[in-house]
Amino acid sequence: MVVLNRIYTRTGDDGTTALGSGERRPKYDCRIAAYGTVDETNAVIGIVRLHLAEAPELDRMLGLIQNDLFDLGADLAVPQRDGAAERLRMLSTQVARLERDIDALNAGLAPLTSFVLPGGTPAAAYLHLARTICRRAERIMVELAAKPDEPVSAAAIQYMNRLSDFLFVASRSVNNNGAGDVLWVPGQNR
Repeated sequence: MVVLNRIYTRTGDDGTTALGSGERRPKYDCRIAAYGTVDETNAVIGIVRLHLAEAPELDRMLGLIQNDLFDLGADLAVPQRDGAAERLRMLSTQVARLERDIDALNAGLAPLTSFVLPGGTPAAAYLHLARTICRRAERIMVELAAKPDEPVSAAAIQYMNRLSDFLFVASRSVNNNGAGDVLWVPGQNR
């Protein structure tokens, strides 16, 4: 259980922050950037959910995703080291659930005839914003995983890769199952 009685600690005033292991790192550290960007993704998903009165099933899916993203942040905040006590980690079952949800949403969509521009309904536009932040988080996680002694679980990276796909399909879903998509017209303004 997490108990937060005091929000400010002053320990970060020197430009560092603590990982879940207690180790202090500079606030610009790649691991901090990774879970901070996961948190940004989660915040935008919270905004999306404000616009889903007509889509309770999608809202339910996004609620599960928001919780998963906190799990992912916890996973990233405590690097897995040999011999260390096991902590909360992302699981392949979470990735599999996202894949099932993508398939369920995608089943009702009109086929794509062009790339989709961010827009349409407010929910769709925010889903595209969440998707782009999610992709940035994934890039940072892959960069982190490429560093020596900076483990990132395969399930965590897979989850973010699937999540960006989910967010794209969800944006089309809330755009009247693709009928309200704003399509790219190559060279339209030449």
